[in-house]
Amino acid sequence: MSTVQQLQTIASQVRRDIVRMVHAVNSGHPGGSLGCTDLLTALFFEIMDHDASFNMDGKGEDLFFLSNGHISPVYYSVLARAGYFPVNELATFRKIDSRLQGHPATEEGLPGVRIASGSLGQGLSVALGAALAKKLNGDDKIVFSLHGDGELQEGQIWEAVMFAAHHKVDNIISFVDWNGQQIDGPTAEVMALGDLEAKWRAFGWEVLHLDGHDMPAILDTAKRARTLTGNGKPIVVLMRTAMGKGVDFMEGTHHWHGKAPNDEQLASALSQLEETLGDY
Repeated sequence: MSTVQQLQTIASQVRRDIVRMVHAVNSGHPGGSLGCTDLLTALFFEIMDHDASFNMDGKGEDLFFLSNGHISPVYYSVLARAGYFPVNELATFRKIDSRLQGHPATEEGLPGVRIASGSLGQGLSVALGAALAKKLNGDDKIVFSLHGDGELQEGQIWEAVMFAAHHKVDNIISFVDWNGQQIDGPTAEVMALGDLEAKWRAFGWEVLHLDGHDMPAILDTAKRARTLTGNGKPIVVLMRTAMGKGVDFMEGTHHWHGKAPNDEQLASALSQLEETLGDY
C-alpha cells in the first residue's frame, strides 16, 4: 500500500470518528473538522517530525498549533490514532471531567495539546512565539499552524502576520482552511476576505496554494514549503477545502459548522465512510 493510500485509509477512519463523536453528545463542530481531515492526517502521519510520547517543550521536533480550536474533533481523532492517547478516550468527547473538551485546553493535560485554543485570532501569535523560541534555542525544526478563513477577520491575525515578516520568522508554515464558510454563512457575505494571496504577499509572506483534499498535492506542497523555510520569509498555504468533506449532505454549507447529526443522519454519514482502523 502506498503512502497516499495509507493516509487516505486513516483519513476515512478519522472522519468516522468525527461524526460519531459529535453525534454522541449532540454538540460539536463536524463541518470544519471533516474539511481539515486530510491535512491533519498528512501532517501527523507523514509530514511532521513529532513524538507521541509528548513533552510540552517540543524541543527537537516539529510543532503544530490549532488556532481554529472549534474543530477539535479532527484534532483529537488524529492525536489518538497517532498514539498520543488511547483511541477509546474519544468516547469521552465533551463530557464532564473529560480531557477532550469542546475546545482544546491545557488544564486537563491532554498529550498533544500545547495551548488552549478556540478564541479565534490568537493561535498565530502563539505559533510565532514557538518558532522564535526554536530559533533562539538553535532548534532547526518547523512550526505548523492551522487557521480558519473566517478567523482572518480577526485583527490580531494581521498584527501577527506583520510581526512575522518584520522579524523574519522563516521557520513557520501556516495553513488557512479556505472553505468560504463561517458560522453565520459564506465568508463573502459575512465579511469578504478579498484577495487573500495579494494580502499575504503584501505583508511579506511566501504564499502557496493547495487543494486540501488532494493527498498527493498535500504531501508535495508540504515538501515544497519546507524547502522555502530558512529564506527570511514566513510561509502560508492557502488551502481550498469543502466544509463537511466526505459526507454528501454536509458538504459546502455553513449549516454543519456547529451542528451534530441525528441518528438517521449519522447512519447516512457512516454509510459513506469506510471503517478502516476499527471504531472506538
